[in-house]
Formats: sequence, structure tokens, C-alpha cells
Amino acid sequence: MIAFVRGPVAALSLSSAVVEVGGVGLEVMCTPSTLATLRVGQQATVPTSMVVREDSLTLFGFADEDEKQTFELAQTASGVGPKLAQAMLAVLSPDDLRRAISADDVKTLTRVPGIGQKGAQRIILELKDRIGAPTASRPAAAINGAAPWRDQVHQGLIGLGWPARDAEKAVEAVAGEAGDAPDVATLLRAALRTLSKA
Repeated sequence: MIAFVRGPVAALSLSSAVVEVGGVGLEVMCTPSTLATLRVGQQATVPTSMVVREDSLTLFGFADEDEKQTFELAQTASGVGPKLAQAMLAVLSPDDLRRAISADDVKTLTRVPGIGQKGAQRIILELKDRIGAPTASRPAAAINGAAPWRDQVHQGLIGLGWPARDAEKAVEAVAGEAGDAPDVATLLRAALRTLSKA
């Protein structure tokens, strides 16, 4: 299996990055908060998890090992595949996920598109004894500048399946929370909260 990829970032899209490794461009599916830390042309080391299917080999990339381990653990719950596990990490940091599961917080888990009441209860039941306590290991990546965060949050919402019009409204709704050093991951979660209430 491919544990990580290291090399210059060749391209970025709404949901993935292409990292050049030994002359080969490897596409790595990433959450918006992970993509926000990458820049085209700059060297990057991206921890990865490879998902093998009959018709595809897909690399999922993460900001750090903690995120990767949480992604792999989430898939051990029945009904959670790689796409849903990635959506969980797009909405909740690994620590937020640990907190929600250890506190039986169904409401927080149902913020993730694709997780309903019963699904959240099943995930809590199956992962509670295995997911561990929050570690507070790292703050989410902070992105400086006023304009880039809007685009990144907007693209992140579209990448998670929300219509462009709804994504624009959500970005406007959270604009007041941006401050001087907007944190894309936090703003994306706030935008998802506003969409789940709508």
C-alpha cells in the first residue's frame, strides 16, 4: 500500500491534488481543508490511504497521520465507505469526531451529508470503544488573505455535493466569522452547519 506521497504539487482541483512522484502524477482525493494547505509548484508530503476496488485504485490524502488513522477507523463502522469517511473529516476534525462519538452527540454527526439519525447512532455504537479521546494535536490549517478563503469554502461545499447557489449563500452567512486570519476548515464547518439548518 502507498503510505504517503512526496513531491511537487502539479495541480489542484475541487476535490483532489496531483502530486508528482518520480515523473508520475498521482491524483490524491483530499478534503477542502487539506487542499487549502497545498500550493501548485511547492513540495508536499501527503499521508495517504489507498482504497482498492474491483474497478479502481483510489488514493485519499490527509493533512497528517491523525486524520489518516481517523479516516481508516471510520470505515470500520458498517455503512461507512471511503467517501462518507472523507465527508466526516471535511465537516469535523478528528478531535471533533472523537468528542461527538464519546459524548453520544448524534446531532453533530448528522451535520455530515449522508449521515442520518440511525447512521449516527450506529457509528457511535461501533466506534465508541475504539476511537479514543481527543488529542488536540494540531490546529486546522489557517489561510491568510480575505478572498482565497471564500473560494476555498465555496469549492469545498460544491465538492461535497451542495448546489452552487446554496454554497454562495452559506459563504455569505459565515463571512462575519472570517476575521483577520480566516481558518478555512472552521469556516467550511460553519457553512455546512448553516446549510444543514436550512
